[in-house]
Amino acid sequence: MKVYTEAIHFVADDKLIEFIERKLGKLDTFFDRIIEARVNLKLENSGQVRDKVAEIRIAVPGDVLIAKESEKTFEAAIDKLTDVLKRQLIKYKERTRETI
Repeated sequence: MKVYTEAIHFVADDKLIEFIERKLGKLDTFFDRIIEARVNLKLENSGQVRDKVAEIRIAVPGDVLIAKESEKTFEAAIDKLTDVLKRQLIKYKERTRETI
């Protein structure tokens, strides 16, 4: 699986990019035919707190799975997103198995 990371309004450091690739690499254990993952990282000014918004789009054969999360740190957002995407991948895999 190829992971594309895009940081909007800031420059992501190598440590954060490695963390994202490591977390998303674990999703291969749930569904091995993931084509690519696109990660958008964005700083959002809402009031006095600067939230970090992460959105992940995973391309699988015939569909795209999308999850978006806002947290205080990008790491916390990515942790939550990998859990959400894990459930989505398991559901997708079950749906494709039923149609065959």
